[in-house]
Amino acid sequence: MTDTRTIAGCPVFIDGNGPQTLVMIHGWPDTHRIWSHQVAFFRERYRCVTFSLPGFDSGDEGHSLDQIIGSIAAVIDGVSPDQPVILMIHDWGCVFGYEYLRRHPQRVSRLVAIDIGDSNSRAFQRQLPLYAKLMVLTYQSLLAGSWYVGGRIGDGITRGLAKALDGKADPDQIHAGMNYPYAMRWTGALGGLNALGEVEPGCPFFYAWGRRKPFLFHSRGWVERLGSRPGNRTQEFHCGHWVMVDAAGEFNAAVAEWLNG
Repeated sequence: MTDTRTIAGCPVFIDGNGPQTLVMIHGWPDTHRIWSHQVAFFRERYRCVTFSLPGFDSGDEGHSLDQIIGSIAAVIDGVSPDQPVILMIHDWGCVFGYEYLRRHPQRVSRLVAIDIGDSNSRAFQRQLPLYAKLMVLTYQSLLAGSWYVGGRIGDGITRGLAKALDGKADPDQIHAGMNYPYAMRWTGALGGLNALGEVEPGCPFFYAWGRRKPFLFHSRGWVERLGSRPGNRTQEFHCGHWVMVDAAGEFNAAVAEWLNG
Protein backbone atom coordinates (compact mmCIF):
# COMPACT_ATOMS: atom_id res chain seq x y z
CA MET A 1 0.00 0.00 0.00
CA THR A 2 1.05 3.57 -0.64
CA ASP A 3 1.76 5.69 2.42
CA THR A 4 0.58 9.22 1.64
CA ARG A 5 1.81 12.09 3.78
CA THR A 6 1.76 15.86 3.61
CA ILE A 7 5.15 17.46 4.24
CA ALA A 8 5.43 21.26 4.23
CA GLY A 9 2.14 21.40 2.34
CA CYS A 10 3.30 18.89 -0.29
CA PRO A 11 1.60 15.48 -0.80
CA VAL A 12 4.29 12.79 -0.63
CA PHE A 13 3.82 9.17 -1.70
CA ILE A 14 5.88 6.31 -0.20
CA ASP A 15 5.88 2.78 -1.59
CA GLY A 16 7.97 -0.15 -0.37
CA ASN A 17 9.76 -0.98 2.86
CA GLY A 18 13.43 -1.38 1.94
CA PRO A 19 16.29 -0.22 4.15
CA GLN A 20 17.28 2.57 1.73
CA THR A 21 15.11 5.46 0.54
CA LEU A 22 14.93 6.31 -3.17
CA VAL A 23 13.58 9.83 -3.80
CA MET A 24 12.46 10.69 -7.34
CA ILE A 25 12.10 14.25 -8.70
CA HIS A 26 10.35 14.78 -12.03
CA GLY A 27 10.61 17.54 -14.62
CA TRP A 28 8.38 19.30 -17.18
CA PRO A 29 5.50 18.75 -17.93
CA ASP A 30 5.18 15.93 -15.44
CA THR A 31 4.14 15.20 -11.88
CA HIS A 32 5.00 12.45 -9.41
CA ARG A 33 2.99 10.07 -11.62
CA ILE A 34 5.76 9.88 -14.26
CA TRP A 35 7.73 7.49 -12.02
CA SER A 36 5.17 4.66 -12.03
CA HIS A 37 7.51 2.22 -13.81
CA GLN A 38 10.30 2.89 -11.33
CA VAL A 39 8.07 2.63 -8.27
CA ALA A 40 6.67 -0.71 -9.46
CA PHE A 41 10.19 -2.05 -10.05
CA PHE A 42 12.17 -0.68 -7.10
CA ARG A 43 9.55 -0.93 -4.34
CA GLU A 44 10.56 -4.54 -3.66
CA ARG A 45 13.96 -3.43 -2.33
CA TYR A 46 13.67 0.32 -1.61
CA ARG A 47 11.35 2.85 -0.05
CA CYS A 48 10.29 4.75 -3.16
CA VAL A 49 9.32 8.38 -2.53
CA THR A 50 7.61 10.54 -5.16
CA PHE A 51 6.11 14.02 -5.01
CA SER A 52 5.29 16.83 -7.41
CA LEU A 53 7.43 19.93 -7.65
CA PRO A 54 5.81 23.04 -6.13
CA GLY A 55 3.08 24.38 -8.40
CA PHE A 56 3.13 21.48 -10.86
CA ASP A 57 -0.04 19.97 -9.43
CA SER A 58 -1.74 23.14 -8.30
CA GLY A 59 -0.75 25.66 -10.97
CA ASP A 60 -0.11 28.45 -8.49
CA GLU A 61 1.92 31.62 -9.00
CA GLY A 62 5.33 29.93 -9.06
CA HIS A 63 8.23 29.50 -6.65
CA SER A 64 11.76 30.85 -6.27
CA LEU A 65 14.85 28.67 -6.45
CA ASP A 66 15.30 28.83 -2.68
CA GLN A 67 11.68 27.84 -2.15
CA ILE A 68 11.99 24.87 -4.50
CA ILE A 69 15.18 23.63 -2.84
CA GLY A 70 13.55 24.20 0.53
CA SER A 71 10.60 22.02 -0.48
CA ILE A 72 12.91 19.24 -1.66
CA ALA A 73 14.87 19.47 1.58
CA ALA A 74 11.68 19.30 3.65
CA VAL A 75 10.52 16.17 1.83
CA ILE A 76 13.87 14.39 2.13
CA ASP A 77 14.26 15.32 5.79
CA GLY A 78 10.69 14.22 6.43
CA VAL A 79 10.97 10.79 4.83
CA SER A 80 14.55 9.98 5.84
CA PRO A 81 15.70 12.17 8.74
CA ASP A 82 18.55 9.90 9.88
CA GLN A 83 20.01 8.51 6.66
CA PRO A 84 21.02 9.99 3.28
CA VAL A 85 18.84 9.07 0.31
CA ILE A 86 19.38 7.84 -3.22
CA LEU A 87 18.22 10.63 -5.53
CA MET A 88 16.73 9.91 -8.98
CA ILE A 89 16.07 13.01 -11.11
CA HIS A 90 14.90 13.97 -14.61
CA ASP A 91 14.68 17.16 -16.68
CA TRP A 92 14.01 20.18 -14.40
CA GLY A 93 14.23 17.70 -11.56
CA CYS A 94 17.90 17.42 -12.52
CA VAL A 95 18.41 21.19 -12.36
CA PHE A 96 16.85 21.43 -8.92
CA GLY A 97 18.22 18.10 -7.74
CA TYR A 98 21.80 19.07 -8.60
CA GLU A 99 21.35 22.32 -6.70
CA TYR A 100 19.89 20.48 -3.69
CA LEU A 101 22.90 18.13 -3.72
CA ARG A 102 25.30 21.07 -3.98
CA ARG A 103 23.76 22.67 -0.90
CA HIS A 104 23.21 19.43 1.06
CA PRO A 105 25.87 16.95 -0.09
CA GLN A 106 25.67 14.91 3.11
CA ARG A 107 21.99 14.08 2.47
CA VAL A 108 22.53 12.11 -0.78
CA SER A 109 24.36 8.77 -0.89
CA ARG A 110 23.97 8.10 -4.63
CA LEU A 111 22.62 10.02 -7.59
CA VAL A 112 20.80 8.84 -10.72
CA ALA A 113 20.22 11.63 -13.25
CA ILE A 114 18.36 11.33 -16.55
CA ASP A 115 19.01 13.34 -19.70
CA ILE A 116 20.07 16.70 -18.23
CA GLY A 117 23.73 17.17 -17.38
CA ASP A 118 25.90 20.29 -17.27
CA SER A 119 23.37 22.31 -19.28
CA ASN A 120 24.26 25.53 -17.41
CA SER A 121 28.00 25.26 -18.17
CA ARG A 122 30.01 27.29 -20.67
CA ALA A 123 31.34 24.06 -22.17
CA PHE A 124 27.82 22.97 -23.02
CA GLN A 125 26.92 26.34 -24.53
CA ARG A 126 30.07 26.32 -26.68
CA GLN A 127 29.35 22.81 -27.92
CA LEU A 128 25.66 23.34 -28.71
CA PRO A 129 25.08 23.85 -32.48
CA LEU A 130 23.34 27.00 -33.67
CA TYR A 131 20.22 25.12 -34.79
CA ALA A 132 19.95 23.58 -31.30
CA LYS A 133 20.29 26.98 -29.65
CA LEU A 134 17.47 28.29 -31.85
CA MET A 135 15.30 25.29 -30.98
CA VAL A 136 15.87 25.79 -27.26
CA LEU A 137 15.18 29.50 -27.50
CA THR A 138 11.98 28.94 -29.47
CA TYR A 139 10.22 26.34 -27.37
CA GLN A 140 11.46 27.56 -24.00
CA SER A 141 10.57 31.19 -24.65
CA LEU A 142 7.10 30.08 -25.75
CA LEU A 143 6.70 28.18 -22.51
CA ALA A 144 7.97 31.13 -20.50
CA GLY A 145 5.50 33.41 -22.27
CA SER A 146 2.61 31.01 -21.75
CA TRP A 147 3.28 31.10 -17.99
CA TYR A 148 2.68 34.84 -18.02
CA VAL A 149 -0.41 34.46 -20.22
CA GLY A 150 -1.92 31.59 -18.21
CA GLY A 151 -5.55 30.58 -18.54
CA ARG A 152 -6.88 28.59 -21.46
CA ILE A 153 -4.47 30.16 -23.93
CA GLY A 154 -1.44 29.40 -21.78
CA ASP A 155 -2.68 25.88 -21.09
CA GLY A 156 -3.27 25.29 -24.80
CA ILE A 157 0.23 26.43 -25.76
CA THR A 158 1.73 24.25 -23.05
CA ARG A 159 -0.20 21.15 -24.08
CA GLY A 160 0.60 21.71 -27.72
CA LEU A 161 4.33 21.96 -27.06
CA ALA A 162 4.23 18.96 -24.75
CA LYS A 163 2.66 16.93 -27.55
CA ALA A 164 5.17 18.21 -30.10
CA LEU A 165 8.04 17.25 -27.79
CA ASP A 166 6.58 13.76 -27.23
CA GLY A 167 5.69 14.41 -23.60
CA LYS A 168 4.38 11.46 -21.61
CA ALA A 169 2.02 13.15 -19.16
CA ASP A 170 -1.76 13.05 -19.40
CA PRO A 171 -2.72 16.23 -21.33
CA ASP A 172 -5.48 16.92 -18.81
CA GLN A 173 -2.79 17.25 -16.11
CA ILE A 174 -0.63 19.68 -18.11
CA HIS A 175 -1.07 23.41 -17.51
CA ALA A 176 0.74 26.72 -17.95
CA GLY A 177 1.59 26.90 -14.25
CA MET A 178 4.24 24.23 -14.84
CA ASN A 179 6.22 26.66 -16.98
CA TYR A 180 7.54 28.98 -14.29
CA PRO A 181 11.06 27.43 -14.40
CA TYR A 182 11.34 28.61 -18.02
CA ALA A 183 10.27 32.10 -16.98
CA MET A 184 12.91 31.95 -14.25
CA ARG A 185 15.54 31.09 -16.82
CA TRP A 186 14.66 33.47 -19.62
CA THR A 187 13.16 36.50 -17.85
CA GLY A 188 14.57 36.28 -14.33
CA ALA A 189 11.12 35.74 -12.88
CA LEU A 190 10.83 34.73 -9.21
CA GLY A 191 14.47 35.61 -8.61
CA GLY A 192 15.82 33.76 -11.64
CA LEU A 193 18.39 30.97 -11.73
CA ASN A 194 21.68 32.85 -11.50
CA ALA A 195 22.40 31.23 -8.13
CA LEU A 196 22.72 27.76 -9.66
CA GLY A 197 26.14 26.23 -9.10
CA GLU A 198 28.25 23.97 -11.32
CA VAL A 199 27.10 20.38 -11.79
CA GLU A 200 29.93 18.34 -10.26
CA PRO A 201 28.38 15.76 -7.89
CA GLY A 202 30.82 14.19 -5.46
CA CYS A 203 28.75 11.10 -4.64
CA PRO A 204 28.58 7.96 -6.85
CA PHE A 205 26.69 8.98 -9.98
CA PHE A 206 24.74 7.12 -12.68
CA TYR A 207 24.02 9.39 -15.64
CA ALA A 208 21.62 8.19 -18.35
CA TRP A 209 20.46 9.85 -21.55
CA GLY A 210 18.47 9.07 -24.67
CA ARG A 211 20.07 9.36 -28.10
CA ARG A 212 16.91 9.76 -30.21
CA LYS A 213 16.54 13.53 -30.11
CA PRO A 214 17.99 16.50 -32.03
CA PHE A 215 20.72 17.29 -29.49
CA LEU A 216 21.98 16.33 -26.03
CA PHE A 217 21.76 18.32 -22.82
CA HIS A 218 25.34 17.73 -21.70
CA SER A 219 28.85 18.37 -22.94
CA ARG A 220 31.10 15.53 -24.09
CA GLY A 221 33.88 16.42 -21.70
CA TRP A 222 31.54 16.39 -18.72
CA VAL A 223 30.31 12.87 -19.47
CA GLU A 224 33.87 11.68 -20.03
CA ARG A 225 34.94 13.05 -16.65
CA LEU A 226 32.01 11.37 -14.95
CA GLY A 227 32.71 8.01 -16.54
CA SER A 228 36.37 8.08 -15.56
CA ARG A 229 35.63 8.32 -11.83
CA PRO A 230 35.45 5.08 -9.79
CA GLY A 231 31.91 4.20 -8.78
CA ASN A 232 30.27 6.22 -11.55
CA ARG A 233 28.45 4.95 -14.62
CA THR A 234 27.27 6.68 -17.79
CA GLN A 235 24.93 5.00 -20.26
CA GLU A 236 23.14 5.95 -23.46
CA PHE A 237 19.73 4.46 -24.25
CA HIS A 238 18.02 4.06 -27.62
CA CYS A 239 15.07 6.32 -26.87
CA GLY A 240 14.15 9.95 -26.42
CA HIS A 241 14.16 12.34 -23.49
CA TRP A 242 11.90 10.28 -21.20
CA VAL A 243 14.30 7.38 -20.72
CA MET A 244 12.54 6.10 -17.61
CA VAL A 245 9.32 5.66 -19.62
CA ASP A 246 10.40 4.68 -23.15
CA ALA A 247 13.23 2.39 -22.00
CA ALA A 248 11.86 1.60 -18.55
CA GLY A 249 12.87 -2.06 -18.43
CA GLU A 250 16.42 -1.54 -19.62
CA PHE A 251 16.89 1.56 -17.53
CA ASN A 252 15.55 -0.02 -14.33
CA ALA A 253 17.74 -3.09 -14.76
CA ALA A 254 20.85 -0.97 -15.37
CA VAL A 255 20.23 1.21 -12.33
CA ALA A 256 19.51 -1.83 -10.14
CA GLU A 257 22.75 -3.48 -11.26
CA TRP A 258 24.70 -0.31 -10.47
CA LEU A 259 23.07 0.10 -7.06
CA ASN A 260 23.72 -3.54 -6.19
CA GLY A 261 27.36 -3.19 -7.23
